[in-house]
Amino acid sequence: MTRAVLVSSSAPPTVTDVDVTDPADGEVLVDVTYSSVNYKDGLALARNPGVARVDPLVPGIDVVGTVSALGAGVQDVAIGDRVVLNGAGLGETRHGGWAAHAVVPSGSLVVLPDTIDDSFAAAIGTAGFTAMLSVLALERFVEPGSGPVLVTGASGGVGTVAIALLAARGHQVTASTGRSANEASLRALGATDVVDRATLSDLGKPMQRATWAGAVDSVGGATLANVLATTKWGGAVTACGLAQDSALPTTVLPFILRAVSLLGINSVDAPLELRRRAWERLATDLDPALLAGVTRVVGLEEALTVGPQVVAGAVHGRTVVAVDR
Repeated sequence: MTRAVLVSSSAPPTVTDVDVTDPADGEVLVDVTYSSVNYKDGLALARNPGVARVDPLVPGIDVVGTVSALGAGVQDVAIGDRVVLNGAGLGETRHGGWAAHAVVPSGSLVVLPDTIDDSFAAAIGTAGFTAMLSVLALERFVEPGSGPVLVTGASGGVGTVAIALLAARGHQVTASTGRSANEASLRALGATDVVDRATLSDLGKPMQRATWAGAVDSVGGATLANVLATTKWGGAVTACGLAQDSALPTTVLPFILRAVSLLGINSVDAPLELRRRAWERLATDLDPALLAGVTRVVGLEEALTVGPQVVAGAVHGRTVVAVDR
């Protein structure tokens, strides 16, 4: 048995004891130290059928901890390794990280670099991992000094880490947020300019004044359409979220008149080598002190409250879950 948050169609989400199975072929047992609260975790708490696909379910799309048992055929990790796993079905199609122990697939596990401790890895979490994947994708098209790079949803988990990563690489970063109270924090992360998200949230013309060399968008909807319409020739925009809308009301004009590239980011199914590359870069590019300034730590009981707040867009930065609290 393990102490965990359990979401069920028959009762409200609660912290309780949950059975833990032995790891099967290709699986490992992780003694979890930390997880985090992500947008998907908030949806899982609400039993959103697009996220919570099994019933009952332990939420937590992030797992950080130490390998304590191996299933048959596991070769890339060993007992005692400190590991991180983001996505890969956790907290959606199988029990996730809001538990003291988790059985997880080994094929997506990354052994943590020595310079990243467990709490820092959880603060990075899927949000930071997704931000790093976005930066890696943008680097194929956008060089530092080529113009401002926009980050939408800048007060959220992906946005805050993306700002820090882009600024560390020498980009001029503009943060788009609906929470003016966070401006000082966003500038501390490295943003040189902060704009109100309202300037992008209502659908505009399909082609607008060329402004951005690139962008990281976690909002979707009309915001993403406007970002595409204001991106410079040869620029690129990464799409990694749908906080505003999953629809994309745009035209082909930005693509055929300005050669803008729209880059999809999928952190759930990222292959192992890309995961390793992203975490290697996070170890060198992300200042722990910057992330610590926008991170808070809660226990499993508190996570039940924070999840809905994340979905409502009321949480700034990252929330780490210490599973032993």
